[in-house]
Amino acid sequence: MISEIPMHMLVGAWVATGLTLFIYTFLYKDNPLFKIGEHLYVGISVGYSIVITIYAVGVKLLWIPIAQDGQWQLIIPALLGLMISAKLFPKIAWLSRISFAFVVGFGSGTIIPRLISSNVLSQLEDTIQPLATMTISGLSHTTNFLDHDSDINNLITLIGVISVLFYFFFSVEHRGIGQAIARTGIVFLMIAFGAAFGYTVMSRMSLLIGRFDDLILFSGAEYGSPTIVLMLLVVAFLIYFHHRDKEKQKT
Repeated sequence: MISEIPMHMLVGAWVATGLTLFIYTFLYKDNPLFKIGEHLYVGISVGYSIVITIYAVGVKLLWIPIAQDGQWQLIIPALLGLMISAKLFPKIAWLSRISFAFVVGFGSGTIIPRLISSNVLSQLEDTIQPLATMTISGLSHTTNFLDHDSDINNLITLIGVISVLFYFFFSVEHRGIGQAIARTGIVFLMIAFGAAFGYTVMSRMSLLIGRFDDLILFSGAEYGSPTIVLMLLVVAFLIYFHHRDKEKQKT
C-alpha cells in the first residue's frame, strides 16, 4: 500500500504529521519537541519569504526588465534597496537612512489617502443612508433585515453610530436620556467586539480542523500510519521528559 504513494507525498505526510504533533505538545508545557517545531516553522517561513522576495523583486521586477527590456531607470530603486543593507555595516550605516526616508515618505503619501478613503469616507458613506425611499406613490419603507441596504438596517446603523459617538463624548455627564444613549452605545460596542472575537475564534477553529483533517487522513495504512506511530513516540517522549524533570527537581 505504501508503494502506491509517491515518495514526496509520503515524506510530506510524515513531516507534516510530526511537526503538527510537535506544536500541539505545547498544550502539555514547553518542551524540546515544541521548540523544534517552532524553530523550523519560523526558519523555513523566513527562508521561503527571502527566496520568493529575491525572485519576485530581484529577478522579475529588476533583472529581467533591465537586462532584456533596457529599463535602466530601475537601477535607482535597486540602489535604494541595496542601501538598506548598509545598516549591517556600521561605517556606512548612514546610507540606509536615505532609503528608509524614501520608503516612509513615499509609503505615507500613497497609504494615507487610501486609509482616509477606506476608513473614513467609506464609513461616512455607509452611515449616511436614506431612512425611507421615495416612490411615485409616496414614501416607502423596507424592513427586510437580510437586505444590507434596507431602511430598517440603515436606521439601526444610524442609532449605533450616534450612540457609540455619544458614549465617547465626555464633555457632558451621562445622565437621564444621555445615560440611556451611552448604554445603547455600549451594547453596540459589545456586539461589534463579540463579532470580531467570534470571527477570530472561527478562523482559528478552521485552522484546527484542517490540522485534524490531515492527522486523520495520514493515519491510514497507505501512508504508513504516521499519525499513530508518531503520536506514540511523542507520548513516550513526553513521559520521559516529565520523569526527567521530576528527577531534576529532586536533586
